[in-house]
Amino acid sequence: MTTSGGIFDLPSLTTQIQTLDARMAAPGFWDDRRTSQSAIRQKNILEREVKNWADMERRLDDLAAMVELAESEQDASLEGDLTIELTQAEQALAKLRVELLLRGEMDANNAIMSIHPGAGGTESQDWAEMLMRMYVRWAETKGYKIETLDHLPGEQAGIKSVTLSFTGGNAYGFLKSEAGVHRLVRISPFDANKRRHTSFASVFVYPEIEEDVAGDIPEKDLKIDTFRSGGAGGQNVNKVETAIRITHLPSGIVVQCQNERSQLKNKMTAMKVMRARLFELEQKKKEEEFNAFVGEKKEIGFGSQIRSYVFQPYQIVKDHRTNQEVGHISAVMDGHLDPFIEAYLLHSLKQ
Repeated sequence: MTTSGGIFDLPSLTTQIQTLDARMAAPGFWDDRRTSQSAIRQKNILEREVKNWADMERRLDDLAAMVELAESEQDASLEGDLTIELTQAEQALAKLRVELLLRGEMDANNAIMSIHPGAGGTESQDWAEMLMRMYVRWAETKGYKIETLDHLPGEQAGIKSVTLSFTGGNAYGFLKSEAGVHRLVRISPFDANKRRHTSFASVFVYPEIEEDVAGDIPEKDLKIDTFRSGGAGGQNVNKVETAIRITHLPSGIVVQCQNERSQLKNKMTAMKVMRARLFELEQKKKEEEFNAFVGEKKEIGFGSQIRSYVFQPYQIVKDHRTNQEVGHISAVMDGHLDPFIEAYLLHSLKQ
């Protein structure tokens, strides 16, 4: 596990850390804040990876010692403990192997996700809210911090749009697999005749970009409007112009935030999303393989979906990019997304 050319190359990572240390000690290194911050992030990622694999190696050494002790003493209780430890070690090793697939420039970053319903009114808006719940459940199992940056409820049910922030290691690296159109087939709870309906919702995923990395956005390029927040349940939030809409004039990108009661907080949040959107746009200009960052932005309708969730006439979730299938649809809607994420990362590695 620690030899060069194996699944984990400790000498290579150690050399990279030493090279970064040397760069950071060089005269004038800290004069360029953007470069220095990037180096710090890179070093933190490498050090975390070394620590994770070093911990795994110690764990395997402990397991080997337990096996030797169990064999020598023929103690049945030790065998039970060994089985538990082995299962936990296998799970931890599987997690590390998946993390090895995260080699994108921004994979270690936090993630920003926007969900929008397709055509279909209440039916699609309800589907968008179901997706939101699914991703929140998934993030909770990972221990990520989840923050709602903007939320616009539907008139009867569901949501017209939502923007979420996921804070935690490799959040973007994992969630980038979810960018695209998601298709739902079910008996509609909003149809009195209980007919089967097909609904669509789009998911966009962006890496969260720190201001130091993104650089300053010239004020002349931004148009900032304030307005009263909409939606049910508002008190002060609906009585004063706390909501913010920011338009980036050169690109036409529009971002709005109305979730906070403070205009300043809404502006800060909107700027965070704007930086992520502008970074995405810059990557699109630089790289032909734009889908490696946010996935294809297709029309929200038939033939464009990346994944289908079928409740009727049978139950299955199928990813059309990797052909990964899961029959336990309720588990998927409760956040069991790892099989799809891992299959996507492996598929991308082969591209």
